Amino acid sequence: MGIVATTELSTITASRKFGSPPVATRNYVVEVDDPATSQTDIAYAPGISFLDPHPEAYYLLAFDAKVSNYNGSRYHYLVEWSYEVPKQANPDPNPLARPDIWKWSTGGLAVPALTFYDVGDVVKPLVNAADDVFEGLMQDIATLQASISGNRQIFDVALAQSVQNTLNDGVYLGGAKHTWKCEGISGQEQVEIVNDSEVRYYSVEVTLAYRPDGWPLLIPDVGWNFIDPADNKKKRVFVIDPENNAEKIPATAPQALNAANGNLLFAGAAGAPVILTRRVNREANFNQYFGTPS
Repeated sequence: MGIVATTELSTITASRKFGSPPVATRNYVVEVDDPATSQTDIAYAPGISFLDPHPEAYYLLAFDAKVSNYNGSRYHYLVEWSYEVPKQANPDPNPLARPDIWKWSTGGLAVPALTFYDVGDVVKPLVNAADDVFEGLMQDIATLQASISGNRQIFDVALAQSVQNTLNDGVYLGGAKHTWKCEGISGQEQVEIVNDSEVRYYSVEVTLAYRPDGWPLLIPDVGWNFIDPADNKKKRVFVIDPENNAEKIPATAPQALNAANGNLLFAGAAGAPVILTRRVNREANFNQYFGTPS
C-alpha cells in the first residue's frame, strides 16, 4: 500500500524579473494504490526534500510543495515543487539551526549640548565668555539601530531582564566601550513541522542602539553650592561684586566646581567647568550575548 509510480511532467516553469531572483517549479504525477496514502509520502515521492537544489540551477532551493488531485482521480495526484533563492544565508530545515538575521536602520536623538568643536576640531565645553554654561541647549546626533532576529528553544526571561538597558563593556561592532545599548528584547512562540515532527520554539528579536558619543551621562561640574576648604562645610556659591572687589555676593547662575575638592573652580585655577561622565547603566559582554553578523 503506497506509491505505485511517479512521473515528471514536461510542464516545468521558470520566471525571471529584472532586479529580482528567479523562481522555478517542477511538476509530477504520483500514482497510489490507496486514496488514503499520506500526503507527506505523496509530496516526497519524486525524491525531493525541502532545501534540495534545482537540478539545473543550484542556487534555487526547494521551498514549497503542493499536492492536489490530478484530473479528478482518487489514485493520481499532482505534486508541484517550487524553487527560489533563499532570503537567509545557510538555511536549515530545523528552525533552531538557522543563523540569526541582522537588520540595520539609522535615526536621530536630541541630547543636551555641552561641548562644541573649536579650531582643529578640538572639543571644548560649551560656555560663554565668562565660563558660564548655557542651560537648556539641545543638539541632534545620529544613531544606528541593529535588530537581531533569531530562533531559540526557550525565551530566557532572566537573561532578557539581565541585559535590558545594559551597555557594551568593550569594543563591539566597531563602536567603543559604552556606545551600544540594549534597548529591548521580545519573543513569540512559533511551531513548524520538521520531518513529520512538531518543533516549537521562540522567535526572538533584540534591538541594539549605537550612540557615537556614548550612553553615559555628560554633566557639567557646576552647582549652587560648594565645599569651603577652610572649614569643609557646604556653602552657597558666590561671585565678587564688581563695585566692591572685597564683597562676595550670591551667584545668579551655578558656578564651576573643582572636581578634586568641591571648592569653587576660580578659587584655584580659572577656566570652564569640567564635563563629568556618569554611567547609570550596567555593562555586559555584547559579543557573548548577541554575537556579530556572519
